[in-house]
Amino acid sequence: MAPTVDDVRILASTLPDVVEGTYRGHPQWSVLNAAFAWERPFTQADIRRFGDETPPSGPILAVRVEDLDEKDAVLGSGVPGLFSTPHFDGHPSVLIQLETIDPDDLRVALEDAWFACAPADLAEEFQARRRDPR
Repeated sequence: MAPTVDDVRILASTLPDVVEGTYRGHPQWSVLNAAFAWERPFTQADIRRFGDETPPSGPILAVRVEDLDEKDAVLGSGVPGLFSTPHFDGHPSVLIQLETIDPDDLRVALEDAWFACAPADLAEEFQARRRDPR
């Protein structure tokens, strides 16, 4: 079954210091005021940019990546459901078609986005707890 925005909510809530808010009326998840994931429906301008091509359907999520090199690596990984649009050129984020992505790949993308935005000390503490969950 394809992940939903509610699944994103559940996954994001397992990460430290995450706050859910809204941006332009859609859910957004932040760590210490840094947005790392947000629902990103297509605007009419986005749809026009697809031209004759059919835009990906269903809910679309945007997630941060470390930098543009990481973005290239993520997009080059061949993971189904990961993509970008011209609107995101030059921005360290990728888009996720929830109807297409595997739930495990979604979890990894959300965790990576969290790590891209979390302060180093919080990220190190989280990594340490994952290694030794006592």
